[in-house]
Formats: sequence, structure tokens, C-alpha cells
Amino acid sequence: MTTIKPFHVRLSDSLDTARGSIRKREGLLVTVEYDGHYGVGEATPLPGWTESYDACREALETAKSVADELDWGIALAKTDAPAARHGLSLALAEARARAEDWSLYRALGGREFVETVPVNATIGAGLAPEAVGKRAQEAVDDGFETLKLKVGTNGIEEDIERVRAIRDAVGEEVTLRVDANGAWTPDQAQAALDSLAALDVSYVEQPLPKTALDAHAELSGPVDIALDESLAAYGVDDIAAADAADVVVLKPMVLGGPDLTMAAARRAREAGIEPVVSNTVDAVVARTGAVHIAAAIPDISACGLATASLLDTDLGPDPAPVEDGEIVVPQRTGLGLPERL
Repeated sequence: MTTIKPFHVRLSDSLDTARGSIRKREGLLVTVEYDGHYGVGEATPLPGWTESYDACREALETAKSVADELDWGIALAKTDAPAARHGLSLALAEARARAEDWSLYRALGGREFVETVPVNATIGAGLAPEAVGKRAQEAVDDGFETLKLKVGTNGIEEDIERVRAIRDAVGEEVTLRVDANGAWTPDQAQAALDSLAALDVSYVEQPLPKTALDAHAELSGPVDIALDESLAAYGVDDIAAADAADVVVLKPMVLGGPDLTMAAARRAREAGIEPVVSNTVDAVVARTGAVHIAAAIPDISACGLATASLLDTDLGPDPAPVEDGEIVVPQRTGLGLPERL
């Protein structure tokens, strides 16, 4: 039995980025039965990163027909729309984990018991420097040791002032990350990196457009380069061959599911690139799936998974709350969600 159910969730406030503002998320819940056990997945497309909503729904309906006629393995192999494939892959992974009576992260290959995963707090691009400093201090007071600031909307000089306001507010011990969402030119990015180095920024995420691998490789300085949007256009092997990144930000919805995300994390580590797991402001099913993926990757640094607080509505209770800058990994069978959403 397979069901495909549409949903939408609202954000409490718009999340402003250099790629635009996110105010709501629309997706599809996918429930499958496998070997007598059900699993649930989420397909929440984000145009510019994945296929459109309509293309996602069409891909899921096609996969359902293939699975009904043949099997899920063939259906998954024939699904190349990443958000749709993510929904199917996550649902199947949970059903298999339930069949084995394992929590999902153990079923994905996690070798050890993992109680929590470190996460960063995200601060949007729309705040003035004085407001950014206050927001950063509030996050640190809540236990976050890593902060990520969205930039790229109001010019480099203001971006630098906003980072400086955070550093002044929280001191030297807090790790700072900056995410430009591909907004800068190479000259702007290099100028920003030179200034951000003095503020002890750990890495700049996606300083240039996603297809600019060679230009990313030419950026220099002590601040690491993390690629995010580029994973929608290139594989980890391409990024490693171009020597374009020190870190890759892996979004399971963009990569096509937990299986492909785990494979990308392994390839990154083999190439000397550090993986970080994030999400596309997903609802609770995909967000919890991403928590399990992060828990299955050994020694992972702070991940971009503390996004439940951005939502005003959700699909159900959150089994992975954030506590003192870390997100709790559900230990119940499968995703750890209630029996039915």
C-alpha cells in the first residue's frame, strides 16, 4: 500500500536569504508498506534546488505505479527528481529499519549509540548589525556554540559589520559561519574572505554561484570554503577534483534521500572534505530523517538542523528537540515519530 498526501506548513517569520525569502513549505507525505512494515517519507521540493512541486507529485505518482506493477527497488531507481526520490528513499529506509527493529541512524550504518548531534543556530539576512548581535547573544545563551549568518543581500561592507557585531557580542570562543547563497562575484568573495579572516570566521558557505567550481578553487585565505548549492549541480567527486571546497553541506532533499546522502558523506571524507548535514527548512519527517543521517556520520561537526523553531505549523510533534545547542537523536524504532501523522 502506498499513499501520497499533500501538506503545507508555515514559517513563523520569513527566512531572508540572498536567494529570496522563504515563508511556507509545500510538500507531499509518502507512506509505503515494505515487508509487512510501513515507513513514511517527505518530499518537499524547493525550486532552484530541486524539481517543482508539480514535477515532484508527478514523479511520485509514476513511482507508485511502477512499484505497484514491479517493485520499490525499480521504482526508486527510475525516480530522478530529487525531492520525490527523497520521499521514497526515506519511507523505504524507515520501513526497513522498523522491520529490523532499529532506529533509523543505526539502520543507515551508524556504528555507535549517538545521543545528540551538535547544531548551529541560523540568523537571517534581513537584520541590521545591532539586531544581529542581540540575536547571536540570545542563541549563545540558549547553548549554541556555532552560529551561521546569512549574508549577501545588502553589500559586503554591511555584511562585515554584521559579522563584527556578532563577534563583539559573543566573544572569541563561539564558532562563526557565513552563508552567501552564491550572491558574490569572485572579487567580492575574495574581499569578503580577507575581512572575515580577521573576525575568525570558520567557513564561508557558497560564496559564488553554484556552477563556479574553478572560481571557488581560486579563492585564497585561511577561511574555509563550504559548498552547498553546488551539490545540486555537481557530485562530491567533481568538487574534490576541482579542489573547490573544504566542506560540503549535504541536504538530503537535494541529494535525493538518505542513501545518497550517506554515500556523498563517505566520498567527501575519503577526499579530505568534511561533510555537514543540513535541510531545506523541511517539515518534521524530513527534518528528523536528516537528524538520523547526521547521527550515522562519525564525528560530524555542527549541522544545520535546528530549524523546527522557524515553523509556525508542522505535521506532528518533534521527536528531536534542540537542547543546549545539540539536537536529540530519537532512539525509537524507525524515525521515532508517532505511529501515524
